[in-house]
Amino acid sequence: MKRPWAGQVERPPEEHIPRYDPNNPLCPGNKRANGKGNPDYDSTFVFENDFPALQPDAPDPGSDQDPLFQSKAARGVCKVMCFHPWSDVTLPLMKKEEVVNVIDKWAELVEELGTIYPWVQIFENKGAMMGCSNPHPHCQVWASNFLPNEPALSDRCQRAYYEKHGEPMLLQYAKREAEKKERVVVESSDWLAVVPYWATWPYQTLLLPRRHVLRISDLTTEEREGLAAIMKRLLTKYDNLFEVSFPYSMGWHGAPTGPYLKEDNSHWQLHAHYYPPLLRSATVKKFMVGYEMLAQEQRDLTPEQAAEKLRNLPEEHYKTR
Repeated sequence: MKRPWAGQVERPPEEHIPRYDPNNPLCPGNKRANGKGNPDYDSTFVFENDFPALQPDAPDPGSDQDPLFQSKAARGVCKVMCFHPWSDVTLPLMKKEEVVNVIDKWAELVEELGTIYPWVQIFENKGAMMGCSNPHPHCQVWASNFLPNEPALSDRCQRAYYEKHGEPMLLQYAKREAEKKERVVVESSDWLAVVPYWATWPYQTLLLPRRHVLRISDLTTEEREGLAAIMKRLLTKYDNLFEVSFPYSMGWHGAPTGPYLKEDNSHWQLHAHYYPPLLRSATVKKFMVGYEMLAQEQRDLTPEQAAEKLRNLPEEHYKTR
């Protein structure tokens, strides 16, 4: 953190985004790249991604017994979900009831797509620094006919812990973190957000329910309202850290769906990951290169230091003070 920096400096996130842009394909009433028009939506809006990475009719490569070069058909659907009709708001600046609408739609999509597909991945890339191609508040939902690498690893680890200890690993982890307090950023009666013990991104956080919950669709009305409140608190602290619209990639992990709905998934615990890149300022990010790509990730500051910084930030957004 103290070494001189003459490396890459990012452009700060754009602060003055128009509420409505007639050329933005995500705004209400506008046409998208495929010529389809958006409705004049006033809440959330979900549509099929015009440039999908997964398609339901992907061709089967056929059987191949080669020990090295093996392929299988990756089938699925990709959806885009707009959070709000306005382009100049983000989740921490939305009203609590508007964030609840987002959560309800997430749960609805997991239920709908989960009847068919084993994995439904909700994720948000926020900010140009994280590869977001449009400033309008939105996320993506991809459903696949296979369990991707990260969820498959999470499934194995949680299952192994459960078989050995008889309790979901992340449920026990949340209890321990709530007792220790040193890595807690924000908490409520239903939710806990911590900089995880294993964090490698500078201000990485893990958001956990205190109750044993398998999937986001299993959350009660009260838990969804509590989730909206704690998301606003956490994301406000993120924005207040460097007084910019804080970039990150985030996503939800819960028990697999599709054929897994008939199996015992007691080892799973619903959780969300937030991976922000910023390190020293609004324009200097962490680079995962060199030793980190070839050997092991290293930390620029400890999880305890990061949690303390975030915890001590105000919960009133810098734009509304």
